[in-house]
Amino acid sequence: MRIFKSEPNFKFMNKKFYAFLISGLIIAAGIITLFTRGFNMGIDFSGGTMIEISFKDEVGIDYLRKALDKVGLADSEIVRVTGENKFFIKAIMGIEMEDKENKDFDEHEKVAGLVKQVFQNDEEKVFLESGKYDLNNSSERTIVDLLTSKGISQDDAAIAAKTIVDFRKNRENEKGNITGLIANYGEIEKLDLKKRVLSIIKDNTFLGNFTFLSSEFVGPQVGYRLRAQATRATVFILIGMLIYIGFRFKLIYGFAAVITLFHDVLVVLSVILFLNIEVSLQVVAAIMTIVGYSLNDTIVIFDRVRDNVKTMRRERAENILDRSISQTLSRTIVTSGTTIATVLALFFFGGEVIHNFSLTLIIGVIVGTYSSIYQSCAWLKIWEKYFLQGKKSK
Repeated sequence: MRIFKSEPNFKFMNKKFYAFLISGLIIAAGIITLFTRGFNMGIDFSGGTMIEISFKDEVGIDYLRKALDKVGLADSEIVRVTGENKFFIKAIMGIEMEDKENKDFDEHEKVAGLVKQVFQNDEEKVFLESGKYDLNNSSERTIVDLLTSKGISQDDAAIAAKTIVDFRKNRENEKGNITGLIANYGEIEKLDLKKRVLSIIKDNTFLGNFTFLSSEFVGPQVGYRLRAQATRATVFILIGMLIYIGFRFKLIYGFAAVITLFHDVLVVLSVILFLNIEVSLQVVAAIMTIVGYSLNDTIVIFDRVRDNVKTMRRERAENILDRSISQTLSRTIVTSGTTIATVLALFFFGGEVIHNFSLTLIIGVIVGTYSSIYQSCAWLKIWEKYFLQGKKSK
């Protein structure tokens, strides 16, 4: 598939200093933002509690924030899942190192308990004080303990508990969205439960107006180690790229590629800072993916440069580089276009969980395509006297 009917003849190298200026301004602005605001570190790196909560009735972020303010969690980050009555609540613990992981976990349990407590209405509190269990927030273990305490065998209790919890976790509303909430006991009656089990459940539980779909905890020590490991992994990847390209081409190609990859990482991180995207392990994975994507495109161009250096011996280095980029331009556009289309599908239809991952990939594909054209060969041009032996340029 070719975008151009004939080989284009664009003068990319004439614009290299404009490209350097644009990239430099973006990176400089990113550095300023880093010192003035810093990264929006996710729980993976900062430590804290992430709760995914679903409500039966319609509620808004303002309601949640006012409720959390009552228990000292007003600074929690709240994100609503688009089109659903579902929210992510992130309570950051801070990045200070703690002496004991148990202390961190106790704090997580306390945060989760406070969040549950603050969203319970007066009727639910009365039920809880009377000894009833919230079926929408009861684990399999809790249900098993309830049933066995009423004379149900361990095996029957385990089967019933798993049936109820599995139904609750996969329960969908009329829009096809998973709510994780049992709306009424009529839904339980349709399950394959024994009458005695069903009677015990109805007599000793109530259906709360919300449920925890998930509750995750990362301690500060773990977050600190993950940040350090992510940084080391990125550096090792760049060193590995340098060695690989040095063997496949020449060392100077490797330096040009690594500088280009550093450029890509810095520009993407700068945009992440501008947009205040939460930095999580998924975002780090996206950045590493971008490094590989950009390198692949760069190697294709370098491969064409190596061939053209042999066949265009009398040409100036700038002409060789422009010709090499032009010859691979159709391939670059088609590859980037299909990749962008796929990532856009992930961004719009993949759900909230991979939103930041797909957004980072979109940014990275654009930056990687731009850098392959305007950065990688530009660095070769700057160092042409070291790798294009015998070639002269104005």
